[in-house]
Amino acid sequence: MRVAMINMLPYGSTGKIMLQIAQVARERGHEGRTYATQPYSIRGRSEKVSLPEHYQWGSFYENMAHYYLGSALGRNGCYSKEGTKGLIKELEKFQPDVLHLHNLHSFCIHLPTLFDYIKKNSVRVVWTLHDCWTFTGHCPHFDGIGCEKWKTGCHHCPQYGGYPKSRVDNSKEMYAKKKAWFTGVKDMTLVTPSQWLADLARVSFMKEYPVRVIPNGIDLSVFKPVESDFRKKYHCEDKKLLLGVAFGWGEKKGLDVFLELARRLDDSYRIVLVGTDENVEKQLPENIISIHRIQNQRELAEIYSAADLFINATREDTFPTVNLEALACGTPVLTFRTGGSPEAADETCGAVVEKNDVDGLEREIVRICMEKPFSSADCLKRAAQFNMYDRFGQYIDLFEEVTNK
Repeated sequence: MRVAMINMLPYGSTGKIMLQIAQVARERGHEGRTYATQPYSIRGRSEKVSLPEHYQWGSFYENMAHYYLGSALGRNGCYSKEGTKGLIKELEKFQPDVLHLHNLHSFCIHLPTLFDYIKKNSVRVVWTLHDCWTFTGHCPHFDGIGCEKWKTGCHHCPQYGGYPKSRVDNSKEMYAKKKAWFTGVKDMTLVTPSQWLADLARVSFMKEYPVRVIPNGIDLSVFKPVESDFRKKYHCEDKKLLLGVAFGWGEKKGLDVFLELARRLDDSYRIVLVGTDENVEKQLPENIISIHRIQNQRELAEIYSAADLFINATREDTFPTVNLEALACGTPVLTFRTGGSPEAADETCGAVVEKNDVDGLEREIVRICMEKPFSSADCLKRAAQFNMYDRFGQYIDLFEEVTNK
């Protein structure tokens, strides 16, 4: 079986998932080829990525033109036509039995060309929705502001200036375009990493397609309880360590919540935030430990292992992998009831409070740290259900199913 997989970039969370699924496919005796646009430097030079069975499409200059035109006119996905034609030629050479799509919203693919190829050639498609962008006129997430325009037709978008960047509100036109592009595919199955997103997809304009839930997986050989000198290094051996991990700290990730917790909690607690930068650090009080960047995943596992509790105060998320990573290191999870975030932990290894309920969050922190109701063993037992090879193996089973039906 030949499987072609497309993501905008070969790195980041979705790029990593694509590469890991391809790896599992090859280990099971199939041909797994990945496709991503060429990463580029600020000097305009394309950077070749050395990966097994990996193809890069497009050019720096065409993608930059796409970015400027797309963001100026609110028409992401309407340019990069020549690069997309090159991608189609490579797909035609490979003749995949299944085309596996991931994120398609980074100003580097001409969506009409891609879906014209899919429809004219009756290509079997599996599309993993990592967020809500596929069925909105613009945004990848609307949960944070409670917007429901996507159900009937986007217009007057309150988030048009956010990712993907746009200088004008063109959500009404793009909603209509995406509906025309993405519907009417003869053989397509949607996959979501959370039940929450699956339920949304089933009432969106994508409801004509079957939806499967396959949660994200993690590498349990990396994320596991490990010896750590983190407490000693930061002089917090006797503290109750509360951990938050994000890349792009701000209100959506709950930075303000951690600032409020730091004000409320006494000196027996210490908060650690991973993924900060200089701008974020300027806002932090002395009782928050700031970690700009980690060297590798092993270092991150050491921090997870040192923590008493992992807190995810995100206000919009699909199925945050950080929750899984914390559990795999034996650390319980406390999260807002946001998107698919509560689906990672169950009652044996974590707790959930309503979104924005800082009082409830504080009470749960004190309860969990004092009563210790969640054991490391139960956290590990839960994390075992998200073994990368088992979860991504479900994709291979799905590919085989759609090929043989």
